[in-house]
Amino acid sequence: MRVELNNETRLLAVIGDPVGHSLSPLIHNTMLGRLGLNYIYFPVRVPRGETGEWLKAARRVGFAGFNATMPHKTELLRLVDERSPDAERIGAVNTVVLRDGRTVGHNTDGAGFLASLADAGISVKGRRVAVLGAGGAAGAVVLSMAAAGAERITVFSRSEGQARPLVDAAPEIIGHAAFSYDGISAGASNCDLLVNATPLGMSGVSDRFERLDFVDRLPKDAAVCDLIYSPGKTELLRRAETGGLRTVGGLGMLIHQAIFALELFTETTVDHKAAAKLLHEVLEQRGQ
Repeated sequence: MRVELNNETRLLAVIGDPVGHSLSPLIHNTMLGRLGLNYIYFPVRVPRGETGEWLKAARRVGFAGFNATMPHKTELLRLVDERSPDAERIGAVNTVVLRDGRTVGHNTDGAGFLASLADAGISVKGRRVAVLGAGGAAGAVVLSMAAAGAERITVFSRSEGQARPLVDAAPEIIGHAAFSYDGISAGASNCDLLVNATPLGMSGVSDRFERLDFVDRLPKDAAVCDLIYSPGKTELLRRAETGGLRTVGGLGMLIHQAIFALELFTETTVDHKAAAKLLHEVLEQRGQ
């Protein structure tokens, strides 16, 4: 990728620890190049506990904005000058826009997830959903589906305490169940969409689902979504496809949350369909 710099080039970044594996620089620089926008986007390793120092530095240097991944999303919520409704609802910030000396925190994860489902022709309105996991990724997904009109969302987690903030946010819609295979199997038999928001099955992670027979309990018109994007097709998705179920991988969410973030950074309206098609092609060429 060729990047041309000049005295007017604006700076964008993704911060995290670790961050060297991030696909965000490739995704954003591809879009910026195609759109002809004079920005450059690069990764910056910011250790845990140094988020506030980074924010001061970004303001001082004149960054236009940055994305944040683990472990900074929650801490940024209290550090930014202003928070969007999505960031407030989800309780985390993944996108910070710096403008006129002020920092505004947003969260594009939930919108990115819903857009990836829409690409597959899936709506959550009036649907019963089972979500495996209650960590950071699950929070954005669960609360966004609740806001989008899901009928009932059951969060399966090993700790009820971890799921409690999600349940408390919308107890009439969101419930908790223990992460047990018998429990998941029972829940799967009565849901329209199953979402894996755990690292189980991720590349570089030794943990895998011990059993996937709960997939066989899903109704034939149900769909299965895995937030993992590496590998592109997890064991969970392969099992679901074998059973004739619709599947959605995590790459679409990654792409769409980035498109929403770029629109915020640059105050530019992006053709989501065209941008997503381009990015899928570029990432597939890179083996993602």
